[in-house]
Amino acid sequence: MDSKEKALKIAQILDQKKARDIKILEIGKVSNLGDYFVICSASSNVQAHALSDEVKEKLWEENEIDVGHIEGYASGTWILMDYDDVLLHIFMDETRTFYDIERLWHDAPELAFEQQLD
Repeated sequence: MDSKEKALKIAQILDQKKARDIKILEIGKVSNLGDYFVICSASSNVQAHALSDEVKEKLWEENEIDVGHIEGYASGTWILMDYDDVLLHIFMDETRTFYDIERLWHDAPELAFEQQLD
């Protein structure tokens, strides 16, 4: 699975688990940190943990892709999951607004991803 497919798969898993405001940024065009950021919002720490757990579980079960490193899981306000070429950021709303990484990475093009409507 290439990095674009991985980013889209992560976004799909997040969408199915009701994450909000999912964005995929192509950071590989402006940085060597990786190829993509996947960014989403959670409504509570419990949901942030559930989103993180679901992505980790589904990527392993369906594609045998394991997360390299996880930061921030204990607090749940900003969980960072490192999948080498794709970095997943799960934010609580206040934390996402405070750090505003979409603004910091405004030079990175956004990859289109349409969330499913209920």
